[in-house]
Amino acid sequence: QVQFVESGGGWVQPGGSLRLSCAASGNIFSSYTLGWYQQSPGKQRELVATITTGGLTRYADSVKGRFSISRVNVKTSISLQMNNLRPEDTGVYYCNVALNPMADSWGQGTQVTVSS
Repeated sequence: QVQFVESGGGWVQPGGSLRLSCAASGNIFSSYTLGWYQQSPGKQRELVATITTGGLTRYADSVKGRFSISRVNVKTSISLQMNNLRPEDTGVYYCNVALNPMADSWGQGTQVTVSS
């Protein structure tokens, strides 16, 4: 069973940057469009960035121009570069298959806190 593992979160002041990483076992990265999800306190998990197997990317309006998703290793990992962070970016970030995530493969996520 695929299990995603996220890392790289932390606390930053508004305007700061973080780089998140996601790894998983198996051949998942070369077979599916992948995505980063944000879950803010009291809100549902939201898909904020996706990348296809061919490298095409899409972003939610809330992060467009500030976040960048990429494949670090075509078979084993992806990343999310987060720049010009805002307090509303605070939340737990997860990676998974985009749009139809694998329900049993969610990792622990990585906490991002943006505050002064």
